[in-house]
Amino acid sequence: MSAEALQGLQHTEQRLSRARGTARSRRRVPQTQRAYDELKHLILENRMPAGTQALEQEVARQLNMSRTPVREALIRLAQEGMVEVRPRHGMRVLPVSVADMREIYEILAGLEAAAAGAAARHGVSSQQLAALEQAVADMEDAERCDDRAAWAAGDATFHRLLVEASGNRRLVAMVEAVRDQSHRVRMLTLQLRPRPVNSNRDHAEVLQAIRDRDEETAYRVHRRHRVEAGRMLIALLEQHGLDHL
Repeated sequence: MSAEALQGLQHTEQRLSRARGTARSRRRVPQTQRAYDELKHLILENRMPAGTQALEQEVARQLNMSRTPVREALIRLAQEGMVEVRPRHGMRVLPVSVADMREIYEILAGLEAAAAGAAARHGVSSQQLAALEQAVADMEDAERCDDRAAWAAGDATFHRLLVEASGNRRLVAMVEAVRDQSHRVRMLTLQLRPRPVNSNRDHAEVLQAIRDRDEETAYRVHRRHRVEAGRMLIALLEQHGLDHL
């Protein structure tokens, strides 16, 4: 295991240890779910970068749990395309290629546009609308300050809320699985992309279409937004020779 990945796991272990005292009073999270959540977080935040290899027992030791929940968590992550599980060799974090990103954004463009259209068609609650408005406001504030990390957080929140507003649980699950695979690449290229002025404008247009119950505009604008975002990201990867991340 690389030093960076080991530090990430050690940090996770320390954080879990500090949390145990307060966690006892709350409903216990199943061990497999906890292993899955912690490993997925490390991978998505690039604290276990692509190419990281570790034996099952190493991961179990650092997460302070038995090998069985770790094994089950790794199988789940393998099904999501994040890791490769190899008998007697443990696991390896899989890279995301330019070809992967093309496929991911094609899927996101279709599914998220459908979610935007559905949200506009049947309408959203006042609480959902307020949350979407706050996400847009947060992105606009972050863009003015050129705070890319804060903008990315607001962007992620907006897209999550938008898909949830579709009211389609299967659509939500499908989008989350695909979107997670692109998260590492988006965060690694965050400082390479231009200031997200156009992206903020798109989000505001989609939000207005939802207010107006304009299904066609919500679908069209959000699909265009995702297609253009995918093109920009792929161009950055190719320009900088980042074929596998």
